[in-house]
Amino acid sequence: METCKLGGTALTVSRLGLGLAALGRPGYINLGHGDDLHAGRDPATMEGQCHAVLDAAWSLGIRYFDAARSYGQAEAFLARWLAARSISPEAVTVGSKWGYTYTAGWQIEAERHEVKDHSLATLRRQLGESDALLGRHLKLYQIHSATLESGVLENRAVHEELARLRDGGVCIGLSLSGPNQAAVLRHALRIEVGGQRLFGAVQATWNLLEPSAGDALRAAHAAGLGVIVKEALANGRLTARNHEPAFAARRSVLEGQAARLRTTLDGLALAAVLAQPWVDVVLSGAATAEQLQSNVAALSVRWDEPCADELRSVAETPADYWATRGGLRWN
Repeated sequence: METCKLGGTALTVSRLGLGLAALGRPGYINLGHGDDLHAGRDPATMEGQCHAVLDAAWSLGIRYFDAARSYGQAEAFLARWLAARSISPEAVTVGSKWGYTYTAGWQIEAERHEVKDHSLATLRRQLGESDALLGRHLKLYQIHSATLESGVLENRAVHEELARLRDGGVCIGLSLSGPNQAAVLRHALRIEVGGQRLFGAVQATWNLLEPSAGDALRAAHAAGLGVIVKEALANGRLTARNHEPAFAARRSVLEGQAARLRTTLDGLALAAVLAQPWVDVVLSGAATAEQLQSNVAALSVRWDEPCADELRSVAETPADYWATRGGLRWN
């Protein structure tokens, strides 16, 4: 597995990383998530499955792992795996996020699965929780789904607290979500504390259906930020699990190019991200070792311009993409 520096930071990442959103809680919005947890959804069984996927990731050369306070017990599962396998902080890069609190009570269906709060009090509480679990393994700490509306990019007290963490050796980043990712990123790039840019990395959605943040991410990478891409498979919509009649025409185009490049739909979608020169690491959201193995095959896909040209036609408007994502069922 090829590794690289995360932008201009000192962190080393594998080109493919593993995100734990689907492995740390019993309910998630990925298509077919419930089928992936057929062994059981109790915490002990899910931890065993999470560790099995982490083992597979390690054996495949994956050295970047992504969690969040709102991913159920993802941080705890990851921390116990790191300890059980005696993996040193120097051997791996771990990122996590603050700003959402998990509120589903280990239920698949809940009135609210997570509550967003980008206040200083939440940062301090969740940083303490993350640090207690991950300690020196935590190398990247990100604002979870920063938006202009939440006020976090105007909160000087939060910026100063994050800068203290930065000055202590932890890279500070932000993750983005929604149709205004580019505008939020451009705003974030202007934030400085102590004469230094606050953010060293950004994690954003970019995929064949929603490429609108591409220019902003390219500019951020040119400015020295590390770029992590999430939701490359559009929560399963860019996999063989998507049987929506309204998606049939787009699926046909995707399947044609996947066949030409001798890969799967997930391999094609991940290869599209890896082909972007401004991407440092793309996250797999695999919930099984088999899915992860399929995802890793994207590294050997020979992406070409005819494919890129053909697949521009499958992109949706940002408004349509995010409306569809917002309607995905927790399962």
